[in-house]
Amino acid sequence: MQDEQVARVRRFNRAVAERVGVLHDQYLGGARPYGQARLLWELGGERVQDVRSVRDRLGLDSGYVSRLLRALEGDGLVAVEPHPRDGRVRTVRLTEAGQRERAHLDDRSDALASSLLEPLDAVQRDQLTSAMAEVERLLTASVVSLEVLDPDHGDAVRCLRSYAAELADLFEGGFDPAASLLPDPGELRLPQGLFLVARLHGEPVGCAGLKLPSGAPAEIKRLWVSPRARRLGLARRLLSELEARAARHGSDRVRLDTNRALEAAMRLYRSSGYREVPAFNDEPYAHHWFEKRLTAVRP
Repeated sequence: MQDEQVARVRRFNRAVAERVGVLHDQYLGGARPYGQARLLWELGGERVQDVRSVRDRLGLDSGYVSRLLRALEGDGLVAVEPHPRDGRVRTVRLTEAGQRERAHLDDRSDALASSLLEPLDAVQRDQLTSAMAEVERLLTASVVSLEVLDPDHGDAVRCLRSYAAELADLFEGGFDPAASLLPDPGELRLPQGLFLVARLHGEPVGCAGLKLPSGAPAEIKRLWVSPRARRLGLARRLLSELEARAARHGSDRVRLDTNRALEAAMRLYRSSGYREVPAFNDEPYAHHWFEKRLTAVRP
């Protein structure tokens, strides 16, 4: 990162904070500060949510969320209760009063958005909203986290099931994971390999595995990104992360195979420096095989 880039981000943050009113004690002229108002809006209509999922979605500290909830509960806007089937889990829902205040918050938020657009002409409005959409996309990409998990971890299993279901729809004749060359998750556990899971607001949205066979090139398997997390550059990030880990492991090459139905994946591989090579395995679902030479990483 360059110093000027950091300075630009800080200027942008100050401009947004000032323009949307988060500097005031009472957000949008209401009765509460921004943190409480944001949490109230996040809780939505009449549905019951568990507190942990709300906290993960907002990326907030548990103690801070507890304080916000106590304030909203004290004003009669939310009800915090134990989960009916698991007393260790807390749930939260809006009361009728909370739903009314949220509706007022929506109205004031619409008015604020209109006030941002009103001074601009039609071209400027399109420019601003398009730029906002791009900023939102990139900010979302910046909060995706990667973690090495055991392939039997619940989040890893969810990703692999979604991966298999999507391939079953895309491939001619469907897809059976047991017929593929990687039925054994042990190949994606250290030291034989590893399995990466990507999370967005606490939810698993992507995965990729790396085989690290002794005396042979590293091999990438099960690269998948949830449809809701696409256009964030996540597939390329997963690919780059596995390449870096393979290089640190001492591999000088990394390989992968893919199906002809996965055209976007093949574009990704080619643009990332992979070249097509003759088949190096007998994967029944593969039509194309790729390889990339890695730059050695000094210990």
